[in-house]
Amino acid sequence: MTSAKYIGLDVDQATIAAAVLDANGKLVMEAIVETRASSILDFIGGIRGELNITFEEGVCAEWLYGVLKSHAHKIVVCDPRKNALLKAGNKNDRIDARKLAELLRGGQLKQVYPGKRGVRTLKELAHSYLVLTQDVTRVMNRIKAVYRSVAIRCPGQRVYNQRCREQWLEQLAEPGLERRA
Repeated sequence: MTSAKYIGLDVDQATIAAAVLDANGKLVMEAIVETRASSILDFIGGIRGELNITFEEGVCAEWLYGVLKSHAHKIVVCDPRKNALLKAGNKNDRIDARKLAELLRGGQLKQVYPGKRGVRTLKELAHSYLVLTQDVTRVMNRIKAVYRSVAIRCPGQRVYNQRCREQWLEQLAEPGLERRA
């Protein structure tokens, strides 16, 4: 008889619903745990055997993976869009946690790459760059839209040049448009 335990975690911002199955698929334990590292580790620490844990990829997935990786035999971070069985039937956190544990036990979950904690800074910098680029593009388009709305041609980049700003603003007759520009 194997001592493997299959733990499904349904993660929310404030709480985590957990379901623990034994190797035969019998429900051993269910719990609601606060979404805090100490609470999660206290819960996991009370379970004996080879721990196989799964949860869906989401906002907390990378953090939770880091918290649990040294306490589990196997961690499967799965893609929520690929878990068709979770969409069928009744839906609540407790049921979802149990279904995740059952899918893990049956080997029916497709693992997604959990990422490395060292890459997080790079991801955040890349995300910031993309957002800033979109914001700057939106502002530039709005500036040109002001001039185009009164039939002032503004090809190229000169309309954005700080040295030419007064020259461009003088072309706007209305104070409201000048203020917007």
